[in-house]
Amino acid sequence: MAAFGYVAVDKSGKEVKGTIEADNLESARQDLKRKDMTPISIKAQGALSKDINVDFSKKPSNRDLGVMCRQFVSMQRAGVTMLECLKMLSEQTENQKLRAALEQTKIDVERGDSLAGAMGNHPNIFPEIMINMVSAGEASGNLDVALERVSSQLERSARTQAMIKKAMIYPIAVCVVAIVVSIVMLVVVIPGYSAMFEDLGTELPGITKLYVAMSDALINYWFIIAPVVAGIVFAILAYSKTDSGKHFFGKLALKVPILSNMTIKSASSLTARTLSTLLGSGVPLIEAVDIVSGVVGNVYFKEALKAAKEEITIGMPLSRPLEECGLFPPMVYHMIRIGEEAGNTEEMLDKLADYYDEEVEMAVASMMAAMEPMIIVVLAVVVGGLVAACMAPMLTMYQALESV
Repeated sequence: MAAFGYVAVDKSGKEVKGTIEADNLESARQDLKRKDMTPISIKAQGALSKDINVDFSKKPSNRDLGVMCRQFVSMQRAGVTMLECLKMLSEQTENQKLRAALEQTKIDVERGDSLAGAMGNHPNIFPEIMINMVSAGEASGNLDVALERVSSQLERSARTQAMIKKAMIYPIAVCVVAIVVSIVMLVVVIPGYSAMFEDLGTELPGITKLYVAMSDALINYWFIIAPVVAGIVFAILAYSKTDSGKHFFGKLALKVPILSNMTIKSASSLTARTLSTLLGSGVPLIEAVDIVSGVVGNVYFKEALKAAKEEITIGMPLSRPLEECGLFPPMVYHMIRIGEEAGNTEEMLDKLADYYDEEVEMAVASMMAAMEPMIIVVLAVVVGGLVAACMAPMLTMYQALESV
């Protein structure tokens, strides 16, 4: 596709400029008209004349997508056509990336694509669960029901993520303050103490010498220390994206006592809720399990669900591989087994998800309660060491004066 620079007038009479991609000049003109814009001039752009378009807007959150789905459902039930729904949603959404995706989705639907197929052209905006739910809803004629389920799923996920982020604000803020205070003490306070006691000819205690050495290293070699620290951080981030790193940090999340409880319950809640949502919209079990394996974050749960999909393919019930993997709590596979035997797996998964949603909230609260004393101990060590380094020379000097 070629890039075309255009000048057009929108429906409010305002002149707008921009770039559009199309197969040819006429296609670009028609695309602009579909967006309710009247073209004034359209010119093909080369590599040098092409507009630089850097998009700093963030990816739409689960809450943004959940609100969009709920608004879509309300408009559909009010009798608004799909194209008009997409147009209205694109005009009122605040997220720029979501707005652009909705505008292009409207164009693709006008060209004859299904809504799910049009959304599938934007995998970075619309999650896989939404695309599959929309596809199932279109096939069954219950698109509004499918979107309502997606909305509930995304809003619950957004609420859980917000709760976890809120829980992490306090320890992160404390760590930042501790680092800033330590740097200020090492760069400003400690050198002054060192110079003062050297002028007095007083022998510095061991702990003060240690902090003086740290201060000298930070002041004289900061241009080496800063890149090394940054390099270590980037190396850890890069390693966490590799297969080995995903397994290492995944196992760490399952082994560290303060994290394991929340990791297991979060994965159980997400698995049960997503499976319930997909099955309730008519998505086949094998496909639903495959989608869930792509949604969960921990690589061990991801692999367990992929293995479960393979066993379901050869006729095994879902509860069996979930039990054999040894990751899910007994309540998960017992409840699923009861649902399979009674023929109401979806209902059991829904109850299971409600239960583990509450458990996740309790796990976050427990994690915070456990982290608070640990944070206090870390602060005591950091601040106590700095205070000791400053006070020790003064005590030594006072003892020397008393002995005179």
